[in-house]
Amino acid sequence: MNDTSRIAIITCWYGKYPWYFPYYLHSCGYNETVDFYIITDNTEVIPNKPNNVKIIHKTLEDIITDASEKLGFTVNIDHPYKLCDFKPAYGFLFPEIIKDYDFWGQSDLDIIYGNVRDFIDEEMLQKFDFISLRHDYTTGCFALYKNTPLMNNFFMRSKDYKKVFSDPKHHCFDECNFVWDALTDGESIFDLDTEIESFTHIIKKAEQENEIKAHFDFILLEGLTGRINFDNGRIFYKNQFEGILYHLFWLKKDYKPDKVPSRIPEKYYISKTRIYHSR
Repeated sequence: MNDTSRIAIITCWYGKYPWYFPYYLHSCGYNETVDFYIITDNTEVIPNKPNNVKIIHKTLEDIITDASEKLGFTVNIDHPYKLCDFKPAYGFLFPEIIKDYDFWGQSDLDIIYGNVRDFIDEEMLQKFDFISLRHDYTTGCFALYKNTPLMNNFFMRSKDYKKVFSDPKHHCFDECNFVWDALTDGESIFDLDTEIESFTHIIKKAEQENEIKAHFDFILLEGLTGRINFDNGRIFYKNQFEGILYHLFWLKKDYKPDKVPSRIPEKYYISKTRIYHSR
């Protein structure tokens, strides 16, 4: 492995880009040693796109056809959100993207990145086969996989992966089949009644059996905490705690600005209800 392991991050997005997309792009630009791939059917010109953000045009039908052929059964992706269930299979489904990389990852667009390499440094990459950003379950918003046959095919260890991929219903396979609250409260995934065997199940099991090394530690910022600052490629809570990223999942539900500037400033502030470009 090289001194600096190469990392490719993959996101699938279908339809119009969301209002927070410029923030995502802006933060990607600070992480010049990571390549961010967006697979999409959107052909609009993207202003101020960093060079390390790469657009790949595929229709949803293309993905369905290709995935069905590779997996050997018909997959069901009736709506783009269903692709979340397929995130752990991105390495298997898109080998042409990851072939020149040491690690590949999944991501969403409702992300503002901090300094990725500060948190996932070379020592960490040498140590782990899989990296989650939480202590309790595999994080769908961002996770990293070593580019090996073992990890690229790991999703197949779930006894339910064929059921999940062929069912139009979203199963939260990439995380924990919706039992986030119980896991946050400290319960074990193996003591909970779930409909399917999720990715958290199979990663945690392999980790316990010392078959793989998996990182489970809380290094992201998320929730409606307020007091989030973005400052020249780094992101902080209360000016004290730095995170690898801030997950906009909750903020985007209620905050829908009328207009986002074409150029994002180098510093801005995120409250519990909105983003401020000056305080």
